[in-house]
Amino acid sequence: MNLEEKLKILADSAKYDASCSSSGSTRKVSKGIGNVAFSGICHSFASDGRCISLLKILMTNCCIFDCKYCLNRKSNSIPRAIFTPQEICEITINFYRRNYIEGLFLSSGILKNPDYTMDLLIKTITLLRKKYHFGGYIHAKAIPGASEKKLRELGLLVDRLSANIELPTDHGLKLLAPNKNKTHVEKIMGYVKDNQTKHFVPAGQSTQMIIGATKETDFDIMSKSASLYQKYQLKRVFYSAYIPVNKDSLLPSLEKPPLKRENRLYQADWLLRFYHFNINDLLDEKNPNFNILIDPKADFALRHMDEFPKEINCCSYYDLLKIPGIGVKSAKRILSARRIFQLTFDDLKKMGVVLKRAKYFITCNGKYFMSPQFFQKEFIEKNLVLEEKLPSFGAHEQLRLFNE
Repeated sequence: MNLEEKLKILADSAKYDASCSSSGSTRKVSKGIGNVAFSGICHSFASDGRCISLLKILMTNCCIFDCKYCLNRKSNSIPRAIFTPQEICEITINFYRRNYIEGLFLSSGILKNPDYTMDLLIKTITLLRKKYHFGGYIHAKAIPGASEKKLRELGLLVDRLSANIELPTDHGLKLLAPNKNKTHVEKIMGYVKDNQTKHFVPAGQSTQMIIGATKETDFDIMSKSASLYQKYQLKRVFYSAYIPVNKDSLLPSLEKPPLKRENRLYQADWLLRFYHFNINDLLDEKNPNFNILIDPKADFALRHMDEFPKEINCCSYYDLLKIPGIGVKSAKRILSARRIFQLTFDDLKKMGVVLKRAKYFITCNGKYFMSPQFFQKEFIEKNLVLEEKLPSFGAHEQLRLFNE
């Protein structure tokens, strides 16, 4: 099998892993090629807003595990391949020199045993760092069950590690991935948290959960995420809509992946990490799932109408963050501007507030955007749903470099 055939197989096999994010690392190199301070992950965004790219491949799609949802499970009859460390280095460097990529995401099926697979990853990245002097961003998948010694060796070579929890509950994991052990995954997370430095996994760690393969509610999923963030200080939890690539009686029959649900979970995750929401603000056992038709913050506001409308000119920063259509940047702009003058609805629009959502939940100088009689849950929900369905005005216009 030639290199092009291997690349086609192992790049395709890697596409179901969503554990990628921007680097968050500032490590620089004095010689060699690549610079992690200006690189990141494919189809993600750096802190300065750049779209960044990554070569995302598996070392091998051979695997001793038989996870029901995985294309690469051992019982599947699919083309198998394995890269040598030298081949991965050559591909990475050639792609980098052609400006196709800015970094590498390297994962693998489990070959023979976890430590053996980790040895292959370590050998590859050592070669890339030492022989080819590649200083770009590298994100690797830690293999659950590997020894701490191997984890330490790999962590000193890469910028970010991920260990995928896969499913939010023990029941789901035992049902669909009986070879996997939640304890092994959490052991990796705990080790990285306790040992992270500017030299060991400097960009932190992440994980992935598959959405829709089992019957967990959004409340179950977000509760697990909140727990992982608090306990292991993860940089990201990634949510991957279940894609039906295998036929099995234990798997759900879906016509298409639950992408809208995945999107709502990402939005809620953002609220947990940056907007000072907690899980009980968003969901509870009586309301265990998000409203697919509207975003989670608007859903929160509709379920807590007694807290609204909020007066823009006097409510706190944390109250501003709870208003649909107001983000972290616009909330800070509001706080700064209202020290000087009383804000109006026109002022808010200039500050970047999404007024088509915010207008239902705020007052400016005691005045509603529309008549107070329209401050009704049913009316607001109907309009928010319509706005979600309709394309944004000017969606096909040329984007401008600067705001007007």
